[in-house]
Amino acid sequence: MKTPRTVLVALLAGLALTACAAPGDGSADSSPSPSPSTTGAAPVTSQPDPGTSPSRPGPSWKGGPSTPPGVGGTVISGTVQAGVEPNCLLLDGHLLVGGPRDVLKAGARVEVTGRPEPGMMTTCQQGTPFVVESARPA
Repeated sequence: MKTPRTVLVALLAGLALTACAAPGDGSADSSPSPSPSTTGAAPVTSQPDPGTSPSRPGPSWKGGPSTPPGVGGTVISGTVQAGVEPNCLLLDGHLLVGGPRDVLKAGARVEVTGRPEPGMMTTCQQGTPFVVESARPA
């Protein structure tokens, strides 16, 4: 009675694996696919054409800058406060990302130039991330 059950399990496993095979990978269908030269189609490549730019402007990776460094910038000033997490500094509701740590210290009055990055992921639990380009005592 054990043998028919084992055969049934093996048969079902084989059918499941055959159903998971992707079309055209040769595992389920042995017929050759036409080559690009016989169909007139251009070969598919994984690299983008270097002469074209993406249709949607924006960051090149998720969480990347929305504007290049040094282009424009927002100036905020006030007293730096310590965040709830270690090494997290806040200024006027913004989480300061980067910048000179000798200038940016809890309790220091500063003027900071940079850009807000609301989509940036951080380990700090407070404030809108603000990428610091320059900072000076106020």
